Amino acid sequence: MNRRKDLREQIYTIIFEADTRAGRTFDLGLIIAILFSVVLVMLDSIPGIHNDWGSWLLGAELLITVLFSIEYLLRLYSARRPARYAFSFYGVVDLLAIIPGYASIFFPGMHFLSTIRILRVLRIFRILKMVQFMGEGNNLFQALKRSRYKITVFLTTVVTVVVFVGSLMYLIEGQQGGFTSIPKSIYWAIVTMTTVGYGDIAPLTPLGQLVASLLMIIGYSIIAVPTGIVTSEMIRPQTLPAEGFCPCCGKRRDEDINKTE
Repeated sequence: MNRRKDLREQIYTIIFEADTRAGRTFDLGLIIAILFSVVLVMLDSIPGIHNDWGSWLLGAELLITVLFSIEYLLRLYSARRPARYAFSFYGVVDLLAIIPGYASIFFPGMHFLSTIRILRVLRIFRILKMVQFMGEGNNLFQALKRSRYKITVFLTTVVTVVVFVGSLMYLIEGQQGGFTSIPKSIYWAIVTMTTVGYGDIAPLTPLGQLVASLLMIIGYSIIAVPTGIVTSEMIRPQTLPAEGFCPCCGKRRDEDINKTE
């Protein structure tokens, strides 16, 4: 029993601990294998290479899938809380990394989804001990969280504008201009407002062109709004003023009250 426990601890140290030499070597080898498998899948998508080397590439992909399956089972075996690992971000990604390989046996072409393995490269943060960058990422997440109401209002306004303009263009242009339905007109409004401009649908009447021009100007004016909202939250002081202090000048509120008295 103790021997089995010791083996489990050794496997856990190698697989989950990046601070040890064996752990770093394992993770670096794993990342190299992940990148190699992604390159194989990408090469297989090229028709010329697929025709000449398709069977070899597919065989190599299945071999890598088997190796990743063994690694996943070892993670489940050595994890102190297998269920917690299985439903964690990395656990789900690890499982998704091996499913396409086996699914390709029954559904040819599914192995191209194996490119999702590139997400596993995020483990490099553990290997290179880049924990300090996680703090910056947390600041960005907090800024997004604090600005969620403003962004929600902004997105609601944008949706309202594109629905209104799309419906208006459907009435102005109609079938002849390519605006065959309101949803297609809304699609045109989204493409125009975001300044993408595919050109597959374009207004033909002077009134429609005027509305399109106004929508383009609106798009240019609001395209930077989300960036400004998030940036303002990022540069805002992280600590709120203490109770009884003014958030603008930093003075105690009772000082202002005494002055007025």
